[in-house]
Formats: sequence, C-alpha cells, structure tokens
Amino acid sequence: MKKPKVSFGPTGFPAFAGTMAVERVATGFRWAEGPVYFPAGRYVLFSDIPNNRIMRFSEDDGHLSVYRQPSMNSNGNTIDREGRLITCEHSGRRVTRTELDGSITIIADKYNGKKLNSPNDAVVAADGSIWFCDPAYGIGGYYEGIKAEPEQEKKNVYRVDPKSGDIKMVVDDFVQPNGLCFSPDEKKLYICDTGFTDGPDNPSHIRVFDVDLAAGKLSNSKVFAEMPKPSITDGLRCDTAGRLWCSVGWGDPNEDGVRCYTPDGDLLGKIHIPETVANLCFGGQQRNRLYICGSSSLYAVYTSAQGAMKP
Repeated sequence: MKKPKVSFGPTGFPAFAGTMAVERVATGFRWAEGPVYFPAGRYVLFSDIPNNRIMRFSEDDGHLSVYRQPSMNSNGNTIDREGRLITCEHSGRRVTRTELDGSITIIADKYNGKKLNSPNDAVVAADGSIWFCDPAYGIGGYYEGIKAEPEQEKKNVYRVDPKSGDIKMVVDDFVQPNGLCFSPDEKKLYICDTGFTDGPDNPSHIRVFDVDLAAGKLSNSKVFAEMPKPSITDGLRCDTAGRLWCSVGWGDPNEDGVRCYTPDGDLLGKIHIPETVANLCFGGQQRNRLYICGSSSLYAVYTSAQGAMKP
C-alpha cells in the first residue's frame, strides 16, 4: 500500500509550509507596495507610496526602518543582477537605479522627448534590459504623486536597452499596464492590466506574451487569467516551477490576498489576507518566504515553493 502524500492545504497548492501561518511582520503604512528582497543583506525594501518613503524590513531581527525619504512617491521596486535597486517613481515620473555607492542614476524619464506618465513597476532580464510599465495613476492626483496632464498619448510598456540605454515601446494597447513578471526561462512576460479602475468595461486581467529577449520584442499576446471584478491584480512573481503568484485587492474583501496559477493559467489556490494586497515577492535564505504588501501592513508566509528570483 502506497503511503498517502502529505500535503498542507489544497492538493497541489504549494502555498503553505510548517504551521501554515500568515504573519503580520510590520505595520503602520498608508499603502505598502513594490516589495523586493535583497539576499546579500537579508532585507525587504518596499514602498509606502502616500508617505513618500521606501521602508526596509530586516529579516534577521524583524527591525523596521526608513530606507529613503523622500522617495519621489516610489511604487514598484526590483533588483538587477548586480544587486542594485531599480525603482519606479510616481512624482519623479521616472525609473531610477540606486548604485552600489548610493548615488542615483536616472534610467528613463522621457519617451519621444516627452515626460513619462508615472512608471509603476519594473523587471530586469538576464541580459540587463529593464522592462517597465507606465500607467497614469501617479499623475491622477496628489495622494500618490503630483497631479499633472499626461504627455504620452498612451499608457505603454517599455524596454530599456542594457548597452545603449535607448528606450523602446514594446506594447501600446493596454488601458493601464501594471505589474510585470518574467517566467523563469524568460520566454514569457506576464503583465497586469488594471484598466478596470478607469471604467467597468475595461479589463481586470493578466496578459502573457512570448518574449524574444535578444530582439527586445514581445508577441502573441493572450489573456492568461481574468480577475473577479471589482478586484484587480497589480503585482506578480513566479516560482521555480513557473507557477504565477499574484496580488488581489480593491474589490470583494473575500478575494483580498494572493492567487497562485499554474503555467497554463489554472487557479491552484488562494492565500487570504485581511487587507487589500497590492504586491508580493519571494525572499528568505531559501527563497521560500512570500512577502505580501497588504495596504497598511507587510505580511509573510513560508511556502513549499521557491521564488524564481533568477532564471
């Protein structure tokens, strides 16, 4: 007789390990977003957008501190292969890189000679190219940026060439492009469309594209997963098996939390969080701790998956 397979939670859903506990590890924020894990320092950086600061949660002793203030109403953050922080800034209307000596380099602030809208999230490929989305949320008012008229006709997704620094538009048919995430082999790019915030007939879903990394091009767009309106998803991460983990919030409180999908787009399961979730990232020394930005708090849960922080 075969031994039954021991599994925590729903069969095939690798969300929980150990006690299956979701912990609130830090709180006191207005709107937590854009988490990124730095393995060398064992800390998570994340944005507190309306408070105009980037926070740092140290994993070793649970210490919380302010990493940067003002942060130009930073939103999405990521890390490049050299261990440098890449940040999308709303009020700066730009993408920046924090160098290893602490100085800040502007990666992108214009396209076709006109200001960007308000870069929201970014991801860095193995070849050093930086891909970012540019919706208009950060210029819509004064809460998460500085109100301004858009100069770009559309809300595009862009690619910054790693050698020349040239900025090219790679997709221009989103209503409001949001979180981005490469598959572990970088052959696919997932991008959220949160256009539903601008009208009930607009999309609330994740799209997936085929990636030609060498050519810097996307093709073969498909809808990967629909979100249950009025909820939206705007933060994504893959694990090493290619499963996609995404944030859910701003709609039905019963849907607030995290969803996990197979690479084929089947919903495996959910992690419920008592607040709207904007974004998430894998961290921990084994990359098996999921950090979740839930509005006023940072949550964490040990999973039985490992984040694909590098391909």
